[in-house]
Amino acid sequence: MESAAAREAPRTETPRAPVPPPSPAEPPAAPRVRPRLVFRTQLAHGSPTGKIEGFTNVRELYAKIAEAFGIAPTEILFCTLNSHKVDMQKLLGGQIGLEDFIFAHVRGETKEVELTKTEDALGLTITDNGAGYAFIKRIKEGSIINRVEAVCVGDSIEAINDHSIVGCRHYEVAKMLRELPKSQPFTLRLVQPRRAFDMISQRSRSSKCPVEARVASGRETLRLRSGGAATVEAPSEFEEEAARKVDDLLESYMGIRDPELASTMVETSKKTGSVQEFARCLDSVLGEFAFPDEFVVEVWAAIGEAREACG
Repeated sequence: MESAAAREAPRTETPRAPVPPPSPAEPPAAPRVRPRLVFRTQLAHGSPTGKIEGFTNVRELYAKIAEAFGIAPTEILFCTLNSHKVDMQKLLGGQIGLEDFIFAHVRGETKEVELTKTEDALGLTITDNGAGYAFIKRIKEGSIINRVEAVCVGDSIEAINDHSIVGCRHYEVAKMLRELPKSQPFTLRLVQPRRAFDMISQRSRSSKCPVEARVASGRETLRLRSGGAATVEAPSEFEEEAARKVDDLLESYMGIRDPELASTMVETSKKTGSVQEFARCLDSVLGEFAFPDEFVVEVWAAIGEAREACG
């Protein structure tokens, strides 16, 4: 008879494969280092070259330039790119090429001009520097203003009939000028940019609408934003062409030029599928402009034309 011990013979276990030692943890991917964006700058009437960095909008840009040259930011009327002259085709807008040289135009002499509005339009195109100063970007040939030699492209409009407009946006100033009554004299207080010796006799004006200086497609630029951080972008051919068309419409409808505003409108259009949706988005993003319906329709059509032209 088999004993209990025999029945409970020990079982043989299959040997386990050895566990390999743990491999060393892979080092985490190094964070992408954003390159330092350093720009060269000078005062347009003449100065040593300074270097600035670390700005995300126009106000911060002006503060950096002012710090570099030991002046107040409010002394800066506007900036041009790659030219020290009062050249509105080189005006700094919402984008700066990464290799661009920035020239700051500062306050020069103040002058007062008395005029009488004999026509509905004065013949001025207004823009602003994004930091509180509106100034003259274009003077139409044959207009009321064209006949006044004291008024020049680049002059900042500081007051209308002794009412200060410092801090007003370009569209607000253009509206004030449109609403001035006809046949009544009015006064403009202007501040001209300080000029170098080779610019003393310069008085730019144009009856035509020259193509604004544009960044070539594919070239990286720093886009300054009024809200949020600046971004490095390479505008497409469509974005450039559409923004140019919209900027032309801003001038014809509102008497202003604003490449940054035009780019914002093009960017908004890319998120919409119809003119009605586009109009609603403009109201939510840019409601303070109160764009008329017919203007919005024309902008939508112009952007569509640019899209078709650029494939």
